[in-house]
Amino acid sequence: MGWIVALVLVGGGIAYFTVPWFLGPVVPVTTVVRRDIVQTVVTSGLVQTPFRIDVGSKIIGVVAGVPVEEGQAVKAGDLLIQLDDAQARTAVATAGTAVAQAQAKLEQLRNVAAPLAEEARRQAEAALVNAEATYRRTLDLSRHGVATTATLDDDKRALDVAGSQLRAAELQVETNRPGGMDFRVAQSLVEQMKAQLEAARTVLRDSQIRASRDGTLITRNVELGDTVQPGETLMVLAPAGETQIVVQIDEQNLGLLRLGETAAIAADAYPAQVFAATVGYINPAVNAQSGSVLVKLDVPNPPAYLRQDMTVSAEIETNRKTDAVTVDLGDVHDVAGPNPWVLVAQDGVLHRRTIRPGLRGDAALEVLGGLAPGETVVRGLGTNLADGQRLRVRTGA
Repeated sequence: MGWIVALVLVGGGIAYFTVPWFLGPVVPVTTVVRRDIVQTVVTSGLVQTPFRIDVGSKIIGVVAGVPVEEGQAVKAGDLLIQLDDAQARTAVATAGTAVAQAQAKLEQLRNVAAPLAEEARRQAEAALVNAEATYRRTLDLSRHGVATTATLDDDKRALDVAGSQLRAAELQVETNRPGGMDFRVAQSLVEQMKAQLEAARTVLRDSQIRASRDGTLITRNVELGDTVQPGETLMVLAPAGETQIVVQIDEQNLGLLRLGETAAIAADAYPAQVFAATVGYINPAVNAQSGSVLVKLDVPNPPAYLRQDMTVSAEIETNRKTDAVTVDLGDVHDVAGPNPWVLVAQDGVLHRRTIRPGLRGDAALEVLGGLAPGETVVRGLGTNLADGQRLRVRTGA
């Protein structure tokens, strides 16, 4: 019995070591099947509006109030920054007084000076008529020897003076009437004072910096008491309305992108809430430093929780096929090379099979040639296996 037991043990040991060598190792396999495959480009980016508005001051001033906070939603016309406007109010009052004085002078010219000049002209005309009659009478008398030459000379001078006075009166009438020199000067002064008043009012309005449109304040760089200068960015306003996701795509994927392609977006703060976007812009230039391309995704229905500059993950669908012959990506050797291949288990023998790849998804690869549905492929890369080696398969692993 001892010898029998020993022989059994020896035979079992030989079988234990020789059978696996003869039949080959047990390897997990998977079956090539037809299924839908989706090709995507996955990246991350930031939430942004198509443009942003830099809020600044048009004048030099001291900040007297900032009634809004960073992150606050505002409406067009809302007061964002109040500058000290005491001097501006004084300037408006002074300019208003100057306008009133200039208008009063113009009215005086129209209603007083012009009628007086017209009356003076009529009197000058009457004086001229009288001087002409006197001169003619004295001239007639001098011809008959009644009037002296001295009297005639006096009447002639009186006639010349009356004519000069009439010309002066007519000139005064002309310059005082609308279109005349004095009238235009007075009218110009009124317009000048009105322009100064409007300039003062503009400075007063500029002391109140208001929102140009609805939006959200994403940056605030001003505090009470600050002295601000034109050209400084005091706040940044993200206008309400359109929302975009700005991402950087590796230039290797540039050929996959098309305008209008759909994308699934999830904010890092709300990973379970996925919303849709579409490719709306692809930068024609490639960033030489990063080797990436700027892409903007339009969000037609942004969720309420989105915030400016929020980090999101984007999965852009670049292609889709239905009922495609596929193999798991993890089972393909040299998948990025020119001749990818797989290990096929057929009749207990391992065969290396070069395949022609098609659409590449996240976890699967479309096979355009080299494999048929129903064939079994060794799972994983099987680095210890060789072409032509015998093997036993284990499915479902």
